[in-house]
Amino acid sequence: MLETLLVVADTILFGLMMLALVLGISCIVMAFLSEKKGADALKERIEFGFFGISGLAIMGLLAFATA
Repeated sequence: MLETLLVVADTILFGLMMLALVLGISCIVMAFLSEKKGADALKERIEFGFFGISGLAIMGLLAFATA
């Protein structure tokens, strides 16, 4: 019973890890693809970059938790 719960927990952590990875990479790509100009563009790029790095950091923590 305990082994089954551990397998389910690892599966859920793996799913969350993949979700964080995809969201992190997509936010970083969106930061580079922004077509705005001026201060608004800088603000948007910083926001998307922050969310992207945060997503990758969360993915790293989840990868560490599953190891």
